[in-house]
Amino acid sequence: MKMIKISMLALALGLMSFSAIAPVKSLVSETAISATTASTIVWKAETIDVGQIPQGTPKAIVYEFKNTGKTAVVITNVQGSCGCTATDYTKEPIQPGKSAKVTATYNAANKGAFTKTVTVTTSAETTPKILTLKGTVI
Repeated sequence: MKMIKISMLALALGLMSFSAIAPVKSLVSETAISATTASTIVWKAETIDVGQIPQGTPKAIVYEFKNTGKTAVVITNVQGSCGCTATDYTKEPIQPGKSAKVTATYNAANKGAFTKTVTVTTSAETTPKILTLKGTVI
């Protein structure tokens, strides 16, 4: 009798593990998600190759972008990857449809190939944008 109870209990637990649950449909459509995560900043170029530049001569690289959103965008921070890259940027809010720029000035002190980055944080995106500059100091 005890063996039958254990068998029945095992059978019941086994059958419960096969129960099907219907998938829940999301109330938010995929197009709505992609529309909210789409960037309102469109960069003209995210990587700029300056080619060969002379040693000891700082080189300014200008990154341009356009605000394609419906609200003003503010650049909150711009940071070069090293002390050899100074930065400057548009300080005023960039209105919808308007363009702005971030300038990175690379101090070409050492000969050879280089790749540097500039991290741009804005009010429009939760993840900072990484811009790249590269070239060769001769």
